[in-house]
Amino acid sequence: QGRILEKTGLCSQITFGRYVRQGRKLGLDPKLFIQDLQFDEVPVRVYQPKATSDGRRRGILFFHGGGWVFGSLDTYEKVCRYLSRESDSVVVSVQYRLAPEHKYPAAYEDCLNATRHFLQHLELYGVDPARVTVCGDSAGGNLAAAVSQTLAGRSDLPKLRAQILIYPGLQALDFNLPSYHQNRGVPLLFRERAAFFALLYLNGDALHMQEVLEGSHIPPDMRLKYRKWVSPDNIPEKFKVRGVRPLRSTDFIAEVYETVKRFCEPNLCPLLAEDSVVHQLPESFILTCEYDVLRDDGLLYKKRLEDNGVRVTWYHLEDGFHGIISLYDYCGFSFPSGKRGLDSVVNFLKSL
Repeated sequence: QGRILEKTGLCSQITFGRYVRQGRKLGLDPKLFIQDLQFDEVPVRVYQPKATSDGRRRGILFFHGGGWVFGSLDTYEKVCRYLSRESDSVVVSVQYRLAPEHKYPAAYEDCLNATRHFLQHLELYGVDPARVTVCGDSAGGNLAAAVSQTLAGRSDLPKLRAQILIYPGLQALDFNLPSYHQNRGVPLLFRERAAFFALLYLNGDALHMQEVLEGSHIPPDMRLKYRKWVSPDNIPEKFKVRGVRPLRSTDFIAEVYETVKRFCEPNLCPLLAEDSVVHQLPESFILTCEYDVLRDDGLLYKKRLEDNGVRVTWYHLEDGFHGIISLYDYCGFSFPSGKRGLDSVVNFLKSL
């Protein structure tokens, strides 16, 4: 597989992309203790406010975005410092293994193991066991949702207080939801790239990307089964006003399904979890952006959570696009709506 990747120039593309996104090493922070550690063999960076605290602080596990392929502790350094300082919380940023070198479920397992380790050692960091939150953007939002679902039924660990999902990608069944067509060519995430990243995470290659985009990778009976959760019918009408095209039906291709059938696993596509899991989830915060192919994933999950009696705070950036939070104070420039989005996360955290 490595050879296929090299032939297509994919390896060099990914290496270059990682280099470009790696972020600069920042100096010391006057308000934070920052240390690099390992939680259950997973590299993490822990941010702790220096100011003395009256009691135990909130804890936040942060899983970065980047399509499961890009991103690092350094890329999200400014975002994590901001969250820690502004919400007076202990933040643990997790460096999970990246695709295509490490396929699913590597990233999910790293995030789960780091979270479990943190929950078992909260007293070391002065964290209140009743106020631990998982948080992530984009692919990190996917990982936060999956970890949250896995831990929902566990009685041997402190229960998560909340989950914060920032424009998460939550399903790979339907790349033809309204937001996928409306924003197909909007940076920073094109429609093709969304399928490309999901396939790299799943299989380590992007074979059958065209069939997946067209929707011929899911059997008709399964599509019918999941229609109650993954369907434009569950998206409020106002989000369908901008050009949505009716989709011509495509034929199911069994051999493609064979290579991607794990897309039906909730640890990979959390939107497909059963109601019995969803109704146990903690209070949730979901941020969506209007100009984002993943907008409808967030809207569909919001509906599922609310239908199952989970309290949801929803923040929609009318002028936002995918990836805007990760551009906070990036190379000296920032988007006002990205800052608003980040502050909405901070305000939610302060309410817990």
